[in-house]
Amino acid sequence: MAESTVTIKGQTTLPKAIRQALDLQPGDRLRYVILDDGEVRLMRERPVSELSGLLKRPGQGPVTLEEMDEAIAQGARGA
Repeated sequence: MAESTVTIKGQTTLPKAIRQALDLQPGDRLRYVILDDGEVRLMRERPVSELSGLLKRPGQGPVTLEEMDEAIAQGARGA
């Protein structure tokens, strides 16, 4: 488990293993998400352009708006 100390100014140095795991480079921005259980999730901020294809699954083709509407309707009916 990696640890670091918080300075009087509220600063800390991220351990090398954490920087490597998040592929952090100088100048990168971080996001902190406070979870309901009091834990904090640390994430590297990514530009929207990096999200392209994030949900793509092999063998799954594009879906039309009509197909999406039908799937939503079926879910609402409990089908």
